[in-house]
Amino acid sequence: MNKALIDNYGGGHKVKPRVSGTLTPIRDRVIVEEMKFGMQTTGKGLIILDDDGANHGIKPRWARVYAVGPDQEEVKAGQYILVDHGRWTRGVELEDPATGETTTVRMVDNKDILMISDEPQEEVTVGSKTGAK
Repeated sequence: MNKALIDNYGGGHKVKPRVSGTLTPIRDRVIVEEMKFGMQTTGKGLIILDDDGANHGIKPRWARVYAVGPDQEEVKAGQYILVDHGRWTRGVELEDPATGETTTVRMVDNKDILMISDEPQEEVTVGSKTGAK
């Protein structure tokens, strides 16, 4: 593999492209950020294992809306949405050229938005089958 590609994208199978500037979704598309992955511990101490790549125990995730397209009427930038599990694109590192700060953004489909909130929410296991008999 080309060394420049490895330096820019980190090599390996989990490539996360990096772009600089602003992204504007088209039509009614929604771009989100701040989606949490990995093992979680609830307020009562229950451990919810990482479900990334698993075919059981999968759950939806909350994310903050980064930007919406001009035809989007239900969701606004800055709100939080609950997205059905796996219904988002791979992450893209987006760098703000003015500040140098980066965030990982993903696109989600409207049909996979389950709930909307104006406030950040704790991760939930809506529809989870973990532990079901």
